[in-house]
Amino acid sequence: MEYSIHSNIKYEPLEVVEVGQLADECTEPWWNQTLSRVNDSVVRLGVFKGEFHWHKHDREDEFFYVIEGCLFLDLEGQTIALGPRQGLMVPHGVLHRTRAETRTVALMIEPATVVPTGD
Repeated sequence: MEYSIHSNIKYEPLEVVEVGQLADECTEPWWNQTLSRVNDSVVRLGVFKGEFHWHKHDREDEFFYVIEGCLFLDLEGQTIALGPRQGLMVPHGVLHRTRAETRTVALMIEPATVVPTGD
């Protein structure tokens, strides 16, 4: 699957972040946009349908928060399903992949040094 990952920071400090509008306008099956930088971390918006590849981050933790839909986080030996208004932190070094059977919108918070596709 092709991923559309945009690491540029879309919104400057004190600029209203149009999360809903961005999600509504997205027509790609796997899309990710960095919204803003907060200290040494970034906030990203993801619109997902399908599955990401297995990967890990050697140094960075990731936090996923579902806005709409259902996001599955596959870990070694288990799968965790997140619905709207649920989140999960995946610690660094943990092999994982995200997938969504239906269109899902999520926020991700992670250090700005993270490579979204893994180390």
